[in-house]
Amino acid sequence: METRKLGSQGLVSSAIGLGCMGMSEFYGETDETESIKVIHAALDNGITLLDTADMYGVGHNERLVGKAVKDRRDGVVVATKFGIVREAGSMAFSICGTPEYVKSACEKSLKNLGIDTIDLYYQHRVDPNVPIEDTVGAMAELVKEGKVKYLGMSEAGADNIRRAHRVHPISALQTEYSLWTRDIEDEILPCVRELGISLVAYSPLSRGFLSADIKKESFNGDFRSNLPRFSGENFDNNKKLVDEMTKIADSLGCTTAQLAIAWVLSRGDDIVPIPGTKRMKYLMDNINSVNVKLTGETVAMLERIISPDKVKGMRYPEERMRALEK
Repeated sequence: METRKLGSQGLVSSAIGLGCMGMSEFYGETDETESIKVIHAALDNGITLLDTADMYGVGHNERLVGKAVKDRRDGVVVATKFGIVREAGSMAFSICGTPEYVKSACEKSLKNLGIDTIDLYYQHRVDPNVPIEDTVGAMAELVKEGKVKYLGMSEAGADNIRRAHRVHPISALQTEYSLWTRDIEDEILPCVRELGISLVAYSPLSRGFLSADIKKESFNGDFRSNLPRFSGENFDNNKKLVDEMTKIADSLGCTTAQLAIAWVLSRGDDIVPIPGTKRMKYLMDNINSVNVKLTGETVAMLERIISPDKVKGMRYPEERMRALEK
């Protein structure tokens, strides 16, 4: 497994990480025993970056990751997030970035994970009611106290990224980035590159859509049924784009999912995709995407087939889109 730097402060990760969110909720039934096996297999095959958050399963996902790394902590980059506040049994949420909340959330995450130090601590969403300097100032205090090693932001806009970076170096920005979610390329990606901040790309497979076997019935009962890109005519339009992409994958001897991840990897060695899975077969498929090397001609062809203007539907419902900065 190749490695890549996350930021300019010394943090190093495997070229791809593992998103653990779906092991607790959002994508149908879960199996904790199987999920821990998947995490162990990821570590055995060179993945070092495990991504979780306190809101995934309202603490369950952090506890699951903690169990998985309990006897394998060395060399594992544990990344978690705070800032999206949920109550157990509810999908309703609020955003909080007060200094007091930052510190209490960190203590709870450390307890859930069963570790002494969080390697990479993200603000999950920017709180519009709290100056970013106050939130990141509290995060910086956690670094001084040894409870956190490196800081990150998630779905933040360029202005807040710059302001945050002036308070304390930011190592990574996590945001959605894939062949059909590329809005960060105009302003945010140039900003983080100017500042020496790496990009951690979540949903590089667009929640499974950028794979050849996506079907409407395959996501009945999980949260994708409420996402505009997976609904009605939008699904039918977007599936045609993926079918064209599959033809390229077939010609290269790889899967459609591997091609999608390889495209993200090809966008720069400062980008680390974190495809999520709770299934062993998909894990190995994702890991082997690092072996798919794309020519400039192939990249250009992919970007013509799946250009953002051809993709129908927003990536989240309108309410959740309002929580994202542009």
